[in-house]
Parts: sequence; structure tokens; C-alpha cells
Amino acid sequence: MSLLPSFPPGLHALIVGASGGLGRAFADLLTADGARVTRWSRSSGVDPADPASIAAAIAALPAPPDLVIITNGVLHGPDFAPEKANSQLEAATLARVLAINTIQPATIAARLLPLLPRGRKAVLAVLSARVGSISDNRLGGWHSYRASKAALNQLIRTMAVEQARKAPEQILLALHPGTVDTAMSKPFQKGVKTLFSPQESARHLLRVIDAATPAQSGLLIDWQGEVIPY
Repeated sequence: MSLLPSFPPGLHALIVGASGGLGRAFADLLTADGARVTRWSRSSGVDPADPASIAAAIAALPAPPDLVIITNGVLHGPDFAPEKANSQLEAATLARVLAINTIQPATIAARLLPLLPRGRKAVLAVLSARVGSISDNRLGGWHSYRASKAALNQLIRTMAVEQARKAPEQILLALHPGTVDTAMSKPFQKGVKTLFSPQESARHLLRVIDAATPAQSGLLIDWQGEVIPY
């Protein structure tokens, strides 16, 4: 049985960030399921930070995508980590995290939306996070990461409002994958009750995508299909 029976046969999926743990899992699962899959990543010659590179990649698409999943994201690096206190907030780190987690996926989404089919189901999804929920923030910390995901959620919501008027069958989603066993989460896995492999998380999110309806467009939804309040 297909992973995405709610989509028409011959699905074309575009995975942005396909060399990362979750991105690769999405691409591999969909390829094994018989979908046509286009993989964007720096290793494939597509730089998400370069508008000219994105424009060239769009021009080279073999067909309009029925499904877009944007997986770009950063939490830490060799020279920075999530903030634990207000005093650790630095402009350079905040700008860097916002650029990767918010600006890149949102601007890529805005350029891809006009390509999505009309008159039938099409989905554009970005990977977000529960910690991007403002109302759910009771622990504090992780200032830059939280802010970047909250901003991404708002941008997806705003784009969804417009697309509901232009192309009501299109669905825009911000998805929380749970804690996934990737390089991003490695330093923070201690004490995690449920740790998914990339393949497990991707399967859960594909089920959410398959079940999604236009009424859910613009929402932040977790791997179980539950709506997370902003």
C-alpha cells in the first residue's frame, strides 16, 4: 500500500535538505514507495542560502512538485550552542539561526508555492518544532532556536491564508517530528523518553501529510497528528 494514498498516482516529491538525517529518510522512503523524488542539498549542488542557486534548481525541476518537504535546520554548531540564559543571547548567533531556520525555508517555500498543482491535493511542509510554540514555552532557554521556529510557524500560517484564497486545495504545514536520532539532537538526547530513528519519524510525518486536509493548512502539527497551539 502506498505511503500517500491521498495523492494521485505518479507523485512528484521535492525534498529540500535531502542529505540530512530526516531529509534523506523522506527521500528514500518515497523513492522506495514509487514516487518520483527530486533531492535538493548542497551535495547535489543546490545552496539554500543562495537565491540564484534556488532559482536555477527550480528551473531544472522535471515537473511541478505535488509534495514539498523542507527540512533545513540548525540547533548548534562547533562555535555555538542553544542559550541557557538571557545573558548568552548574541546577535551573531541569533542572526545565523534565523537565517537557516526561518529565512531560508520560508523564502524557498514562497518561490515554490506558485509551482504546486491546483485543483487537487498538494502539500508544502516545513520541519518546525514544539519549542517554537510561544504558549507552550514554560522552560525558557534556547532563545534563538525557539524564536526561529516561532517565526517560521507564523510565516507558514501567513502564506497559508493567502493560498487558501488562491488555491484552496493546497495545504501548508509546519511539522514537529519529535526527537529524532540525528546529529542535531545528539547532545540533547539524555533523558528523552521517545527517540525516533529518522525513518520512524519520516513515516509518522508522511502519515500526517497523507491525512492532512485544507482545513489544517497553516497549522503546527506534531508527529501524532495533534495540533500544537502557537
